[in-house]
Order: sequence, then structure tokens, then C-alpha cells
Amino acid sequence: MSFFIASLIVALIGLYIVKSFLTPQKHHPPLPPGPRPKPFIGNLQDLPSVGDQDWKHWYKHKDLYGPISSVTAFGQTIVVLNEARLAVELLEKRSAIHSDRPPGVFSELSGWNLILGTLPYSDRFRSYRKILHQQIGSNLSVSRFNHVQETEARRFLLRVLNSPEDVIHHIRKEAGAIILKVGYGYTIEPHGRDPLVDLGDRGMAEFSLALQPGTWLVDFIPFLRYLPTWVPGVAFTKIASKFKKTATAFTDLPYEFVKRKLAQNTFEPSFLSHLLQEQGHLQPGSEEELILKGSAGSLYAGGADTTVSSMTSFFMVMALNPHAQRRAQEEIDRVVGTNRLPGYQDRDHLPYINAMVKEVLRWHPVVPSGVAHQSIEEDICEGYYIPKGAIVISNIWAFTHDPDIYPDPMAFKPERFLNTENHIPERDPHLLSFGFGRRVCPGRTLADSNIYLSIAMSLAVFDIAPAIKDGKEVGPTVEFRPGAISHPVPFDMDIKPRSQVHEELIRSVEKEFPWEKSHAAELGAFEF
Repeated sequence: MSFFIASLIVALIGLYIVKSFLTPQKHHPPLPPGPRPKPFIGNLQDLPSVGDQDWKHWYKHKDLYGPISSVTAFGQTIVVLNEARLAVELLEKRSAIHSDRPPGVFSELSGWNLILGTLPYSDRFRSYRKILHQQIGSNLSVSRFNHVQETEARRFLLRVLNSPEDVIHHIRKEAGAIILKVGYGYTIEPHGRDPLVDLGDRGMAEFSLALQPGTWLVDFIPFLRYLPTWVPGVAFTKIASKFKKTATAFTDLPYEFVKRKLAQNTFEPSFLSHLLQEQGHLQPGSEEELILKGSAGSLYAGGADTTVSSMTSFFMVMALNPHAQRRAQEEIDRVVGTNRLPGYQDRDHLPYINAMVKEVLRWHPVVPSGVAHQSIEEDICEGYYIPKGAIVISNIWAFTHDPDIYPDPMAFKPERFLNTENHIPERDPHLLSFGFGRRVCPGRTLADSNIYLSIAMSLAVFDIAPAIKDGKEVGPTVEFRPGAISHPVPFDMDIKPRSQVHEELIRSVEKEFPWEKSHAAELGAFEF
């Protein structure tokens, strides 16, 4: 840290101390327990660093301080919830006062302030949620896009068959193809790299870092944003500038694509085309335009990365759990047969596959540290004081690995969700993994249907096993990258068709659903 920055922090600490002495002290219960604060800087050194798995960082608090804990730095209190019942109590039952969003200075500087997850609880936030709920908030509304998901899931199988070593890339391409078709009526490059799929991958990697709670010093000392870029130690400004270019293209490029297709009357029906037709003429830069652009961008953001995380975890865990894989394949063969692929019409008859979807969501939640909330009023929880303006972190990974709710939580056991004569299903992780209250993920129904179909089709036709090196099986190492949205660290595995019959079934997609011409070349008309 430069001398200039260090001096500035010391000065700000001095101002904070003076303010603390001059501000009348209210008598209230104690804050939730936590690490002992250091003089002047409080718990600054107890926050997770960039590169930390913050869900595990906060999980340590449970053994040390109990299910609710707190840290405070520069007057900003962070309350950490490590038990699901507390998240339900605060974020659902008391959602009226715990649904705001921390004003992330770094995420704003990074240009991600149009995406739903970054918005404060406001009229714009409510408009986004209303639009998203109407378009993708129910099984009926999502069913309009079943054909898109089925087509792209089958094309995913073909890509994996042709180059199984690139399965993670194929997962990303499938997710991108679905969300870009649903959101914007955009057809991706079928065989090569696609600019919007690549933009989605890059954007979500940067978005995940920008939103990681407690990571960026400027979020605690907002004044740092006004320092010139040449000041040593203000590296975040360069990072934010780089991120902003991606964020601007992320929301603007597909939006302008749909506007042009509508003007040319060559558009395909989509989430955004429907909204634009319904709205009519929009003044550029108006609040109405920002709402449509941002809600479509939020759909793009959610679909471009969340299902990628779940499907990558699925392939990892299948390579490590052959027994669960065989049991799932036996169910598919018995219910569906081998002359067709499973579809949405089979879901109610595939209880083990549904249990596997739940276990994938539980075993490694897509957003393990949850979406940070902020309290707009002071409150009391478990006898502890939650100040107005406190950031509330719901540690979803801790919830889904609570041994009192999920015995043997580190093990992958889909059967924990089966309803049998001798077993009551454990708690459905859908109730935990997609957030809480007024900030629950509005795209959860679309994500769930996509994960189900991709898992069912993959198991129907492929055997997934550890990679073979020097004649020996080498199983994936269970490691995950840090970030607001967490993915497994890249790993190797062996994927083969279950039989010649299954290979022919995979290849039939080219006859039933011929490849479409990509829209990628049309993006060259836009400057970003």
C-alpha cells in the first residue's frame, strides 16, 4: 500500500473517531459476536481477500461464534448468517426491512449497476422483477421455450460426442445458446467461437469478482474513487475501467441487435422483442429504456453462468460417483427406453433424476455466499442488534452443508431427497440455493428446467468416468474457484457413448434439428 493511501486511511480513521465521539450513543443490545476488532481499523483484516473462497471464510465463524456473527470495518457492519432458519426469519419474514442492496462502489465503477443483482430495493428493482416474473416466472411461461432448450441440449450432446475433452466449453456454449435465443432471438455460431457467448463468459467472470462481498477497499472507503488514477495504490480504478468496457457491451450489444432486427422486421420472437413491441417507441437513455435493457441483461447474466456452474459440478460428481450414475441410467432406461431421449414430459416419472438435480444444487450452490442484502432499519435477531445499513450475508454453502439438515453433507447422495416408506425427504435445496425473500432469483424456474433436461439427456447416452492416465484412473480433485458465482476448477474426465445405439441417437439431432445460420456476422455493424 502506498504512503499516500496509508496516510489517507489514517486521516479517514481520525474522522471516523471524531464522528463516533460527537454522535450521541444509543443503548441497544450487542452486535452479533465476531472476531475482536483492532484499534482504528476494526475488523478490516478479518474480511476475505480477493482469491478467498468467502463461503468457507465465513463458515469458520459458525464454530467460533455461533450461527449469527458480525464484523465491522470503518463503521460498516457485516452480519453473517450460517443457519438457514435465520435467513428465512430475516430475509423472508422480515423482507420489508432486509431487502436492500449494499451500495457497491466498485460494482458501480465497473458498470454492472444495470444488472438486477446490483440494484437497490427501488422502483427500478421492482420493475425488473415484475417483467422477469411475467416472462419466465412460472412453469407455464417457461414452457414456451421448451423447444429451444430441447434443441440446444441435443446439440450439446453432439458436441460432447465429437470432442469430449472440451465438455466444459460445450456446457458454456449450450447455456449461451439457450439464453441468447430466449432473451434476444439470437442464433450462435454452431461450430466455432461465438462473440456473444464469449462476451457472456468474460462478463460473468468479471461480474462475479466485482460483486464479491467485503473484497474491495473502495466499498468501505468510497472517497478512494475520486483519487486520480496515477496515485499509487489505486489499482482498483484500472480494474474497474477494464470491467466497465465489458459491462457496457454486455447490456448494449444484444439490445441494439434486437432493435435493428425489429426495425428490419427480421427478428425472432424473444424476451426482449416482446417487451420492445409492447412498449413502442422509447426515448434513448430514458428510464423505460434502461429498465428493458437491464432486465434483458439480467436474464442474460443469470442464464450465461449459473447453469454452467451446476452442470460442471454435475459432470465432476458423476466421475466420482459411478453408483449414483448407474442408478440414474437404470431409471431412465426403465421409464424412457433407449429409442428416444428423455424430455420434459418424463420428469414426473423420473424421481431419482429429480433427486439428482436437487443434490447437484445442494452439493455446491451456484452462489455459495448468497446475494448480499442490506437492512434499511435497525432490527433484533436472536437477541443481537442489527444496525440500520448493515450488510447481511446468507452463507448458502453453510445452509446446504448443515449436518442437522443434511446428514453426511460432503457426500453426494441423491437418495436423500427420495420419499420412501423408510425415509422422509430432506429439505429441498431449491428453497435455499436461489436466494431469499424479495431477492430470490426470478430465473430459477428456467434454470431448473435447463439443468434437469441437460442432466437427464447426458445420463441417457453417456458414461462419465475419471480420466485415465498411465493406465490408472485419476479422479477429479474437488476444488472450486472463488467468486460470487463459483465454478469447479478445470478437471479431466472420460466421456463415452453408452453404446452404438446411443451414439446414433445423439447424431440424429442433425436431421431432426438442422443447424441454423448464425447471427454473429451481423454484430460487426455495432461499435463497442
